[in-house]
Amino acid sequence: MHFTSEQHLDDGVLEREFTLGEIPGTLWTPASASAPAPLILLGHPPLGLRTMYPRLAGRARHAAADGFAAATIELPGSGDRPRWAAAEQARADLRRAMEAGEPVGDEIIDALVLPLVKKSVPEWQAALDVLLSLPEIGGPVGYSGGVISIGIRLAVVEPRISAAVLFAGSLVPAAMFEEARRVTIPLHVLLQWDDEGNDRQAALDLFDAFGSKEKTLHANMGGHSGVPQFAGDAAARFFARHLR
Repeated sequence: MHFTSEQHLDDGVLEREFTLGEIPGTLWTPASASAPAPLILLGHPPLGLRTMYPRLAGRARHAAADGFAAATIELPGSGDRPRWAAAEQARADLRRAMEAGEPVGDEIIDALVLPLVKKSVPEWQAALDVLLSLPEIGGPVGYSGGVISIGIRLAVVEPRISAAVLFAGSLVPAAMFEEARRVTIPLHVLLQWDDEGNDRQAALDLFDAFGSKEKTLHANMGGHSGVPQFAGDAAARFFARHLR
């Protein structure tokens, strides 16, 4: 890991950009910590870190106020990383289907999501290896948000992740439902009831499939971008219970 910049935000949180090989990322650590801080990995959609920065920084600062470090990395094919032809084609196929009002078929969903999961999950694990080697960061580790299929795969294959907050979405390949049954860590799932891009029943079916003994569905009225502040506060309390 090579740190490329650092700045103290107005609340004292230390924000450092880094690269891990070709992968850009950002690490936020609390202003004052007497011991290594637990870590939350911040997932995000494949829109690029620069586009997502305001939301990611807001989530990170909220986490830092509770004593957590937070980190994120750029997803394959996004931001300043090399374009990924297969992903670009899958996104174009998705846009065409949605603009035509056609059902989004399993082939489009699989082509869009499964390669992204396969490529990005090992990158998250490599980032976690390095982040946990820093003296200011300790365990346990949580995962929050982003592409729900990435969160599912990480929850299955990465034993260092102790709890996860997932944002419900309907573009979930059928194969991921089988993986969801193997998830055993505590889960807090956020669902926007009127999400214009989300098949509500598919989201409910996925929640039902999770194998975790402790899982909570936090559903709120409103569209995709209308997650209320109190839903974020509930997620923070969830991490406070499981990452201390």
